[in-house]
Amino acid sequence: MADVSPLRADTSSLRIIFAGTPDFAASALAALIAKGYNIVATYTQPDRPAGRGKKLHKSPVKELAEQHNIPVYQPLNFKDDADRQALKALDADLMIVAAYGIILPKAVLDTPKRGCINIHASLLPRWRGAAPIQRAIQTGDSETGITIMQMDEGLDTGNMLWVKKTPITQDDNGGSLHDRLADLGAEAMLEALERLDSSELQNEQQNDQQACYAHKLSKTDAQIDWSQDAKSIQLTIRAFNPWPVAYSVEAGERIRIFEASLVESTGSQIPGTVISKSRDGVVIACGEGAINITKLQLPGAKAMSVSDFVNGGKAMLEVGTVLTSAGAHS
Repeated sequence: MADVSPLRADTSSLRIIFAGTPDFAASALAALIAKGYNIVATYTQPDRPAGRGKKLHKSPVKELAEQHNIPVYQPLNFKDDADRQALKALDADLMIVAAYGIILPKAVLDTPKRGCINIHASLLPRWRGAAPIQRAIQTGDSETGITIMQMDEGLDTGNMLWVKKTPITQDDNGGSLHDRLADLGAEAMLEALERLDSSELQNEQQNDQQACYAHKLSKTDAQIDWSQDAKSIQLTIRAFNPWPVAYSVEAGERIRIFEASLVESTGSQIPGTVISKSRDGVVIACGEGAINITKLQLPGAKAMSVSDFVNGGKAMLEVGTVLTSAGAHS
């Protein structure tokens, strides 16, 4: 690992490289810029095709960097020696990494004089990996937070430097918690930078035995398995809103489910059976208990409240219908 001994008390004069890609990372970059830190370069993933026209789109980090005339580098990875030499030529004191999406090899981690620190959206060692925000909700965790971590060659295994916590409320979904943690991540990073040369900054080793792996989200994960208990299904719906969005299938048609609440059910209906349908919600039997869907999206339509769905008169989710579960053939 790079030498992480203190450089100087005035951290505002540090030569900082920022590496990140999505909105979560852009929040931290914006905070650094606002505080006047010396950002000598940004690294972000290459522009990607998106939308119906598949036009190349810049990442939020690239857009922000360009607005502030900060140089942008977009290597596919760091296997090319030219990319490593370009990084070295920046003569950086520190690299700050947030949701970059590219694994950094040891040669890169060791290039900045102070190494690389990461803004990670969980209370490490819980939820290492790609989707810590959604997995924390899906599993029913009562709190989460930000860990500022000194990066090493492992996957989110480095020593913990600074931590900020936040509760996960019953109203949180993947989107709301993401936005709160983006702001919290920026705050935690600034606090850690202010303490780089202070004994206040922790350097705590993680307990690997307590680690969980937050698997990357995929659309295939999002199909509801109605044999699960109602609480598990409702947590998944919350976690996967706004992406990839939990869904179920009726007669081959995909119904995306954005919001649902828990309701009591003492019946013995087949899991996935529509128990009732009204403007107050569509109640679906689960392996144990039931959920009441209050916001959904039909094929070819926009997301809507169940009240609007019922008023529209669409002949779907009728009482007695059995929805297709994950793993079953529709």
